[in-house]
Amino acid sequence: MMTKDQEHLIETTAPLVAEHIEAITQRFYPLMFDRYPDVKPLFNETNQKSGQQPRALAAAVVTYVQMRGNPEMVRDKMAVAVSKHVSLGIRADQYPIVGECLIAAVADVLGDAVTPEIAEAWTALYWELAELLIEMEDARYAAFESLPGGWRGTRRFRIASMQQESAVIRSFLLEPEDGGAVADFEPGQFIGVRLTIDGEPLYRHYSLSDTPNGRTYRISVKRDPEGRASRHLHDAMKVGDTLDLLPPSGDLTLEQGQEPLLLVSGGVGQTPMLPLARQALAQGRRVVYLHAALDADHHAFGEEIAALRQEHPEQMHAVTIYEHGEGADHAGLIDRDLLARYLPDHQARCYFVGPPPFMTVVDDALETLGVPENRRHYEYFGPSQPLKAA
Repeated sequence: MMTKDQEHLIETTAPLVAEHIEAITQRFYPLMFDRYPDVKPLFNETNQKSGQQPRALAAAVVTYVQMRGNPEMVRDKMAVAVSKHVSLGIRADQYPIVGECLIAAVADVLGDAVTPEIAEAWTALYWELAELLIEMEDARYAAFESLPGGWRGTRRFRIASMQQESAVIRSFLLEPEDGGAVADFEPGQFIGVRLTIDGEPLYRHYSLSDTPNGRTYRISVKRDPEGRASRHLHDAMKVGDTLDLLPPSGDLTLEQGQEPLLLVSGGVGQTPMLPLARQALAQGRRVVYLHAALDADHHAFGEEIAALRQEHPEQMHAVTIYEHGEGADHAGLIDRDLLARYLPDHQARCYFVGPPPFMTVVDDALETLGVPENRRHYEYFGPSQPLKAA
């Protein structure tokens, strides 16, 4: 519990910390990796280099400082971070490492401005946030562990089959090595994967690209020339090989109701849309499924979508957009005019996933078309970030 004096110190120093928060988080990660190299595999190196991970941490710290007086809002805002932590198997005993290194980074960047009393106040603030995250994460772990076929920590799975979906996307059907059942998940969620490459662990999370069946999970991974994990999955792993899975997580799940859905995806962003579409169709809801791909060679899951259209001819309308080449319903890029043409109505639930610039275009277009913010749902495959500049 923070004291009144600490509350006052946080209030008076928060503007200074906010002003330098990106520099603090940029300092934090190298410092932590130097002191505690064992935690480095938990972090995506590409997101570190791009600055996405430091920016996400900075946004989380600033958000907490601004909203800590409203616990319900804080829980809502922290849900995305909790989901990513669950997919990485983050433990309570790792939080002291983060706290120590974060406060050290604050001191390094702000120098003499950080008195012992200020350092103690920010340490107390950090632990207030950490205890909330630990509580929320433990609740998620416990809830999944209690399900039939659930578990806590990691569980070993075997690659049962592989399917090349496009020039760059491959699906991996995973079955538990122990032969037991696997717990259901919410369509739209992702799952944590722990690979071992050259004797070292590497953690990633991938969308579950099919609906729950109690026996297997399916992930569909785009091969990224710069991605160590995706290259390993595509180039080195074969049927019969094993990997470890962590509990499914994520908040891009279907909102209950009977409103029609507009599902918009770009590239590998299609992976959470497939189970969302199947779930909505099973509920009798209308689905408009827009998918943008580079060209026909990069268009994944065409046969699955065609089969869904055949099964639900009155409910589902699928539209393809190719940036190059022929064979799609439209050529070029998704824009406001195209979305206006296919938007079922302004009360539709709109879900969209793809590269960040793609999602910004879709979000802006839907806003101008009158779709309220609470009906526009999206998810980043990497660290969370706002679609619009503050």
